[in-house]
Amino acid sequence: MTTPLHWHKSSYSDGDDGNDCVEVANSPAHVSVRDSKTPADGTLTFTAEAFTPFVDALAQRYSTVTDFAKLRG
Repeated sequence: MTTPLHWHKSSYSDGDDGNDCVEVANSPAHVSVRDSKTPADGTLTFTAEAFTPFVDALAQRYSTVTDFAKLRG
């Protein structure tokens, strides 16, 4: 897989939660997700088709992406 060209930070990253967020990068075939606090720690990479079910599963458990990012500490 090629490295994504541009990471996008969640719109929830403004204000007090600026350091507890995830970033997403798209390529034609994949979507990658990383922790904005520690981007070098690793990335989750999904096929484009698998990303939506992943986000839907998170939405059922966490109220925002910021809540999910806070789990990493």
